Amino acid sequence: MRIYADRFPTAARQLLTDLLVVIWVYLWIRAAMWLHDLVARLAVPGQKLEGAGGGLADNLADAGGKVGRVPVVGDELTAPFERAAGAARAMADAGRDQQELVGDLALALSLALLVFPLGLVLFGWLPLRLRWLRRASVARALRSAPAGRDLLALRALASQPLRRLSRIGPDVVEAWRRGDDATVDALAGLELRSLGLRARR
Repeated sequence: MRIYADRFPTAARQLLTDLLVVIWVYLWIRAAMWLHDLVARLAVPGQKLEGAGGGLADNLADAGGKVGRVPVVGDELTAPFERAAGAARAMADAGRDQQELVGDLALALSLALLVFPLGLVLFGWLPLRLRWLRRASVARALRSAPAGRDLLALRALASQPLRRLSRIGPDVVEAWRRGDDATVDALAGLELRSLGLRARR
């Protein structure tokens, strides 16, 4: 299945549109990545808080362990160190929570930025492109068969603008009913050209 038209103007327009869509998607994905990285920088204070709290908690726990070895009063001296180490761990947990929150926010904002531009592609450009592919595939299959050319001619009579039909002849419908080969070929060619396809058999 060919994805582009046979005729140059239509094929060039399709190729240009496809390239613009690819560039459009690429630029918006880059913008979303940039926004994600920008928001993710807000997690730096949380990283520092987690590192400082974790390091302080380890140092306090180590100091408490050493003080605990002091005879007689060691257990009493250990309690303040343990409480301070617990507070330092809570500070480290707060830093970790802040990083997770910033990470979720960065992801949500970057996805929200992509919703509209990708929605235009998925619900605007893509259905039109797929519709053309289906119609062009059927028309290519029909153009080489005599009965298929009759169907293409009938389609042209039903869908083409009246001004185009009138160019074929003053009594184009009657000529089609009679099965006039030239009229059928002209109508089929008109339908094929509207899809950007050549009218060859």
